[in-house]
Amino acid sequence: MRTAAADVPVRHPIGDRLPAIYAENDFTQRFTAALDEVIAPLFAVLDSFADYLDPALAAPDFLDWLCTWVAVESDEAWSAQQRRDMVGAAVATHRRRGTAPGIGGQLELLTGGQVEITDSGGCVVRAEHGGPLPGTDPGEVRVLVRVADPSAVDVAAVRAAVTESVPVHLRVTVEVVGGPAAEHTHGSGS
Repeated sequence: MRTAAADVPVRHPIGDRLPAIYAENDFTQRFTAALDEVIAPLFAVLDSFADYLDPALAAPDFLDWLCTWVAVESDEAWSAQQRRDMVGAAVATHRRRGTAPGIGGQLELLTGGQVEITDSGGCVVRAEHGGPLPGTDPGEVRVLVRVADPSAVDVAAVRAAVTESVPVHLRVTVEVVGGPAAEHTHGSGS
């Protein structure tokens, strides 16, 4: 249901700002009153522009646009609160992107659970340029998410969030379990 323009209060009537010769003219007052009804919604939007940019106050349909502004890939399955949390944490998330704490923080916002991340770690260096990388194991990132209700977590969305944040050659394993939450670590093991 849309609000009619006449329902928006006119906070700054144009007729009140006119010189005295026009302020006393009935036609001019009626004409400017009609303009006030048209312009009042515009002023209302401009007056509350900062609220549109605040993820805690933004309208739900504006949240997806805010997600694009801060480079957060939103999923239509996310609730409005999850979108608000992701936009609000975007700067910190981008600062730690690709690290175990960064991925863990993002997944905690998405799932509401506690996240434990382990990776195979390691670094390979060669003295000469070109050629194949030594070794055959591409490495792995394992994610364990502990939540009260595992069926409420979209495992594919969790896997996609992790895959987007780690190097492409790494295998990603995601497990969502129920029960009591373990000590929160975001740890990285070898």
